[in-house]
Amino acid sequence: MPWGVFAMTSRILRPVRAARLTTRPRSATPLGVRLPLVAAAVVAAGLTAACGPSTQPTKPTGAAAPTTAGQPSQTLPAGTESASAEASPTASATPSASATTPSATIPAGSSPTPSRAQTAKPAPKPSRTSAAPTPARIPGPGYDSSADAQKQIDAALRAAKADGRMVLLDFGANWCGNCKAADKVFAQPQTASILGASYHLVKVDIGGNSSANSALLRKYSPSGGSYKMPVLIVVSPSGTVRTDTHATGNPALTSDGINSFLRQWAS
Repeated sequence: MPWGVFAMTSRILRPVRAARLTTRPRSATPLGVRLPLVAAAVVAAGLTAACGPSTQPTKPTGAAAPTTAGQPSQTLPAGTESASAEASPTASATPSASATTPSATIPAGSSPTPSRAQTAKPAPKPSRTSAAPTPARIPGPGYDSSADAQKQIDAALRAAKADGRMVLLDFGANWCGNCKAADKVFAQPQTASILGASYHLVKVDIGGNSSANSALLRKYSPSGGSYKMPVLIVVSPSGTVRTDTHATGNPALTSDGINSFLRQWAS
C-alpha cells in the first residue's frame, strides 16, 4: 500500500478507536463484520486521495491554452481571441502573392540581367543640321576640243536644277594666254572652293574649227562681233543668262578679281 494511503488510513482509524474506547458503547455488531466495512472505507478514501476527483476542473476564462513540449505558453487576456481565430478561412487558405509568385533564380557566378529601363536606352538623335553638299566637279586646265559641249551643258543644267547651283560657261582656247591665267586662278584652293560650292563649270573650246561650239557661243552671247577670251557666262538652272563678260567686260584675271565675280553671281 502506498505511504499516502497508509498515513490517511491511520488518521481515519485513530479517532475511530478513541471514540469506541471512550464515548460510544460497544456495538452489538460483531467485530468480524465491522472490520471489513472499515477496510472498505479506508480503501475508498485512499483511492480518492490518490486519483483525485473524477471530473475535470472547468477551464477559467482567459486561462492559458495547453502547450506542447518545448513551446512556451502564452497567456491571453480575458475576452481576447487569437490572431488565427480572427483570420477568415478564405484568407488563411489563399496563399499570398509572395508565396505563389516564383522568384527569379540566377545561376551561380552569373550577373543579374539588367532591367529593360537600363538596357533600352534611346539612341541619340542625329543632328538636324544638314551636311554640306558635295562640291561639284571642277574640270582641269585647258579645253577639250573633242568633247560634246552641248551634252556637257545639258548635264550641267540638270544638275543645277537638282541642287540649285549656277552654271558657269567658260569659252576659250588652249593657245589663249588670258585663258591660261584664268585656269591658274581656278586651281587655287579658295577659288576652287567657291566654284565647287556654287557652280557647275563647263569649258568649251572655241579656238579650233568646231562650228558647233561657235554656235553655242552665239546662242549664249548673241551680241556678236569680236570676242575677247575667255568669255565667262553665268546661266541659271532654268537656262537664263545672268551675266556675259563679252558684254560687261572680263574681271581682273587674279584671285581677288575672279573670286569677287564668282561670289557676285553665285545667288
